[in-house]
Amino acid sequence: MADTIDYIEFPSTDRARSGAFFRAAFGWGLTSYGPDYDGIEDAGIDGGIDQAEGRVQTTMAIIRTDDIDAAQRRVESAGGVITRAQFDFPGGRRFHFREPGGNELAVWVARED
Repeated sequence: MADTIDYIEFPSTDRARSGAFFRAAFGWGLTSYGPDYDGIEDAGIDGGIDQAEGRVQTTMAIIRTDDIDAAQRRVESAGGVITRAQFDFPGGRRFHFREPGGNELAVWVARED
């Protein structure tokens, strides 16, 4: 199904401590994707902990789509402002935007193999 929230990202100033907290408090698993990012497992929704420079400063919902270009056009037509242009990452491609009420979100599309 396209255009559904399927991922949530938590910014962190200390990825290791955030991960240890989520493991201890909720029993969630973690997969490391390098020095700045861990994927969260078994939380009911896929997610990650982002310690990278330039990360967003608040928790961010991420919407999966089938057509990232069409989704970006819809976001802009509805009054959203692109805050980070489309970029590639290991799982696919995504962009960030701010909706008129101020929330920052992202839209992603899976990499076609």
